[in-house]
Amino acid sequence: MNRILSSAAAGALAMYFLDPQGGRRRRARTRDKVEYAKRRLRDAYDVTARDARHRMVGLQATSRRLLHRGQSVPDETLVGRVRALLGRYCSHPHAIEVGVHEGEVTLAGPILAHEAPGLVGAVKSVAGVRRVSSELVEHREAGKVSSLQGGVPRRGQRFELMQDNWSPSARLLVGTVGLALLLRGGLFSRLGGAALLARAITNLDFATLFGFADAQDGIEVQKTIHVHAPVGKVFDFWSHFENFPHFMSKVRDVHVAGNRSHWVVRGPAGVAVEWTSEVVKSEPNALIEWRSTPDSHVQHEGEVRFEPENSGTRVTVCLCYVPPAGAFGHAVASLFGADPKSEMDADLMRMKTMIETGKRPHDAAQPLNSVLSTK
Repeated sequence: MNRILSSAAAGALAMYFLDPQGGRRRRARTRDKVEYAKRRLRDAYDVTARDARHRMVGLQATSRRLLHRGQSVPDETLVGRVRALLGRYCSHPHAIEVGVHEGEVTLAGPILAHEAPGLVGAVKSVAGVRRVSSELVEHREAGKVSSLQGGVPRRGQRFELMQDNWSPSARLLVGTVGLALLLRGGLFSRLGGAALLARAITNLDFATLFGFADAQDGIEVQKTIHVHAPVGKVFDFWSHFENFPHFMSKVRDVHVAGNRSHWVVRGPAGVAVEWTSEVVKSEPNALIEWRSTPDSHVQHEGEVRFEPENSGTRVTVCLCYVPPAGAFGHAVASLFGADPKSEMDADLMRMKTMIETGKRPHDAAQPLNSVLSTK
């Protein structure tokens, strides 16, 4: 049975890469991806080695600090340690003033009320701090306090493997454990090992890996292209989604009803994939934003911006999506040149040519017999 499956797989690969029409391009693309992977591996090795060296230096410094615990620490050193801690516990570290005198730390300035206890507790645990005096002005909400506007919520000091992004050393350690489980464990151990190995290699959380993340937390694709046409003409073309099957290779049909549109797209192996999108914001000649409805099979959201540039139009497309089967599905699709980035590059070039020259693309999902005019 294994011999039959191996022979079938070898035959399929031979047909894919030796195809007279597309085989040459596929081989060249695969060769480029292999070279790219080699460069990424070299870069990853350098980054991981540097991170490991820095961690060893940090461990040595921590050991020395434990051995000399109780000794006085220069005020300037304590200021640096406390300020380095602020960004982990409060969303507006620039608003906090830090004063140190003979080991006594004074914290002053505005702060959100729910962040104050965690910050004070963390500063007390800093090596060399003898006492913490809080003169913080707590606010339940930012309100009209200028220094509390904006900012990014902070979660405090967290165990590294509980964070969204892992350091190179942590990824190496977890990847090694995952590989060991994959090679030597039972069925469930191998499944767990494969998941850990994928998490370490991609540095993506498990929700994104397996396709359960929200669209804004998924895979992001961005592309900018210049079209030699007035911004009004380009915006009008994009505003009519019925035009898309005439320059996109995978979009079979688009049905528009109000601010919603139903899309039918040719997916892997020719299987149709459908979803419904809604326009959430539209600024004439400037911006179109959309997102998929909650019941759609493919969760995604994005925007396209139009800017006048050199007697033409600068078009910038940003797309965030969660592919079927998560990052695994994206990796397989990318290997065969079917991921959204490669498709977007080709589709935008067709759109550019169609608007500039009026020539219909021959490889669109619904090629026209005549030039398509915007409505």
